[in-house]
Amino acid sequence: MKNRLLALIALSFLVFSSYAQVLSPVVKAHPKVDDKRLALIDTLLKNYVEKNWLTGAVTLIVKDNQLIHYKGHGYADAASKKPMQADAIFRIMSQSKALTSLAILQLFEQGKLQLDQPIHQFIPEFKSPGVLNYFNMADSSYTTLPAKRDITFRDLLTHSSGIDYSGIGSDKMKAIYAKAGIPSGLGDSKAKLLEKMKILGKLPLVHQPGEKFTYGLNTDLLGCLVEIISGKSLEAYMNENIFEPMGMKDTYFNVPMEKAGRLPSVYTEDAKNQIIPWAPTFRGINPNYPLMPKSYFSGGAGLSATAFDYAIFLQMILNGGLYNGKQIIGRRTAELMISPQLEAGMMGNDNFGLGFSLTGEKSANLNMRTKGSFSWGGYYGTTYWADPKEKLIVLIMTQHTPNSHGDFNAKIENIIYGSLK
Repeated sequence: MKNRLLALIALSFLVFSSYAQVLSPVVKAHPKVDDKRLALIDTLLKNYVEKNWLTGAVTLIVKDNQLIHYKGHGYADAASKKPMQADAIFRIMSQSKALTSLAILQLFEQGKLQLDQPIHQFIPEFKSPGVLNYFNMADSSYTTLPAKRDITFRDLLTHSSGIDYSGIGSDKMKAIYAKAGIPSGLGDSKAKLLEKMKILGKLPLVHQPGEKFTYGLNTDLLGCLVEIISGKSLEAYMNENIFEPMGMKDTYFNVPMEKAGRLPSVYTEDAKNQIIPWAPTFRGINPNYPLMPKSYFSGGAGLSATAFDYAIFLQMILNGGLYNGKQIIGRRTAELMISPQLEAGMMGNDNFGLGFSLTGEKSANLNMRTKGSFSWGGYYGTTYWADPKEKLIVLIMTQHTPNSHGDFNAKIENIIYGSLK
């Protein structure tokens, strides 16, 4: 009888532990955080909004799996003075990348690929790539040299493949990609993902695979590989294997019309650094793209989400892949995602894991985040980091780029760490 009781207690503890890792949307004070100091975030952002340096933002902080701060600041729309709500749905752009990396690593865990496996085994057009040698700016013609090896999944996950970015990459590669009709993934595209990735496979690399870190279309290609390997669209795969199991109820490639009112307006700046609305034709990105029905699912930039939904994802990584009683990814795989993968110096003071930038020792010694914090951000002004040592998650979400007063991000970071007891 005693043994049965002990077994029941142990089972109850395991069940409680599994579900205790689920984030509650209720904000609570934390005994190891000074709330008065933390309130300086509100004062800071109120000042930026009043000076017209920022239209609006959402900030979210999780400490020890507990939501301790979750607020909207300023306006979701400046013209109508519509207040920014905490549950606003943001165009998270490149924050999509870590989620797509998670998807490919789930397939890796299922034995469907190896990290150092050449991707041409799934998309033959990537076999024996060439590396850019000579480029003629007059007509975008070029010559190449043979790559020393093929591109692997690990190269794509670490942005070391030699693939550049269309629209925002180097001038030479932007010209080559534009001539070939390769989209950036930013906004909406009526193209077919696999067709465009096959064309990309025939284009030159900007450097040898594994030689450097070059931020590029690597994750759009990973999204295409998810579709090929799983036999499902990236949207369907993520809904079934990531969003629904974790309860990420506001994360979409196609935002439902009934939630359209939760999308903040997008802003940029004029030549005098004055905030102006992002025009539908500016930089070729219509900000209404989340509401435009699409089937080109950009794994690198296509998602929209709330700060709370993204915090769920980050908490899952901190939990060792466990969330909502479900093992979304294995504990060891979660560790690999936030383990340095690049040679020292390839990212300056920092490094890159399998989907995240990682704070290095020198950066940690110069700033507030501790070594091993993992982070990234999005083109429209969203940013995040998670600090495993402090068990801390932070999201700062805006829809404003470029922002000549973006120093509020660093100031918020200082306030947060300064509030820890």
